[in-house]
Amino acid sequence: MQLGIVSDTHDNLALVDAAVQLFESEGVARVIHCGDIVAPFSATPFESDAFDFSAVRGNNDGEWALANVVNEFGTYLGECGELDADNVSIAVYHGTNGTLIDALVDAGHYDYVLHGHTHERALESRGDTVRVNPGGLPIAGADDAFHVAVLDTEKTGTDAITHHQLG
Repeated sequence: MQLGIVSDTHDNLALVDAAVQLFESEGVARVIHCGDIVAPFSATPFESDAFDFSAVRGNNDGEWALANVVNEFGTYLGECGELDADNVSIAVYHGTNGTLIDALVDAGHYDYVLHGHTHERALESRGDTVRVNPGGLPIAGADDAFHVAVLDTEKTGTDAITHHQLG
């Protein structure tokens, strides 16, 4: 099973559309947004017949209506959530607190911990857990292009993750 991972889209509809197109072309079964969608209107392009959608709240997701909009076609996980896909355990958190990210990774309870917030791609293996940040909207001091990631549940560890540059 293929899972799409995206974060920090910050209302940039052109990049959201590019991510949706990539995920549909890759045949992902579920897209997981790691927060900072921002406004509800930029969540709706993720409504697709091709994949399920889940999202956590980011620190810039100021409109509480976002949860209601996402729940109309997907699953809003709140501040942090857990998913199981194809017997792969996943924690999803926006990532505003590095100590919490480390705790989720170091607990060894999850196969993957997905987060965003820094707008910088990351792929790190610690013990049996892989920490993945797909990247985000380009900002100074982070990635210079927009990236998303795809997790292939048929593979394990860091080999299961592929980052894709979209902008």
